Amino acid sequence: MVQTITSVMLPVDEQLKIQKNRITAENGGNGKRISIVTGIHGDELEGQYVCYEVTRRLEENPQYLKGIVDIYPAMNPLGIDSVNRGIPGFDLDMNRLFPGSYDGAMTEYIAAGIIDDLLGSDLCMDIHASNIYLTEMPQIRINELHKRKLVPLACKANVDFVWVHGASTVLESTLAHSLNSRNTPTLVVEMGVGMRITKEYGDQLTEGIFALMKSLGIWEGPVEKTRKPLIGERDDAVSFLNSPVSGIFQKECNHGVWVRKGQLIGKIIDPLRGKILADVEAPESGLLFTIREYPVVSEGSLLARVLRMSEETWQAKMEKRAKQIGKAG
Repeated sequence: MVQTITSVMLPVDEQLKIQKNRITAENGGNGKRISIVTGIHGDELEGQYVCYEVTRRLEENPQYLKGIVDIYPAMNPLGIDSVNRGIPGFDLDMNRLFPGSYDGAMTEYIAAGIIDDLLGSDLCMDIHASNIYLTEMPQIRINELHKRKLVPLACKANVDFVWVHGASTVLESTLAHSLNSRNTPTLVVEMGVGMRITKEYGDQLTEGIFALMKSLGIWEGPVEKTRKPLIGERDDAVSFLNSPVSGIFQKECNHGVWVRKGQLIGKIIDPLRGKILADVEAPESGLLFTIREYPVVSEGSLLARVLRMSEETWQAKMEKRAKQIGKAG
């Protein structure tokens, strides 16, 4: 059932509505609830396919649903409609407005209504994509203040990587922090690239969502065996690689591979003079989980992220994963 959770009037007799689709068990269920949220940033569309696919599977197999699934595909509908990351007309990042206030401006009022509707969920999945500049492996990001509760959940979500951030990097005005600090467990998913949908990643996360629903008692249907993610928990576990010069970045490898320190992962080229301005080398050995997608770069632009890891550890994890996939097949 489609419901409007909050709304405000706009100029020219228009109305901004934030809506959800509530899907419940046929007999009312056990009261357990999962909320699937996406579209906070209007240029991040990976979650749109996930919302569609989860809804489709639930509608086709209602007999397995034992709880409540709330699906919020467009938290920032104006941004999605205008292909704008923020809220158009206000130049605001919606994920810097939470928890909001009913006594504040229009955007704060909307944020407060969203928080109130999500509170009490047994789990909230806040699905993001990368921006248009970077592409990411499916991953979950957690701040260390809530890792004890969230890491075990993240390990069931069928992502490739769980990144635990230091507490000093936490942005308190995000949806996830506002909900986690109010005892509503919230996982932040990052995957793919801005303004695009990567079906492979959407299918992967959808399987993880159903596995999580089964562990929570919301779903009793069949689920696929999920992969065990790599986990980066130390502040120095992730190495960042920034561009040394301005130019055009030509990548030499894709994310999801193990790279050796000093390995060439791309070049900065000058198309006018036909010259290589800089070789881009891996700063550390490990998993390349972020790589630049948009080729135009300025000095200092982020080009890649690497999860530090020895080749032996990488090979052991890949062998273990291959065995898991073999058993599942």
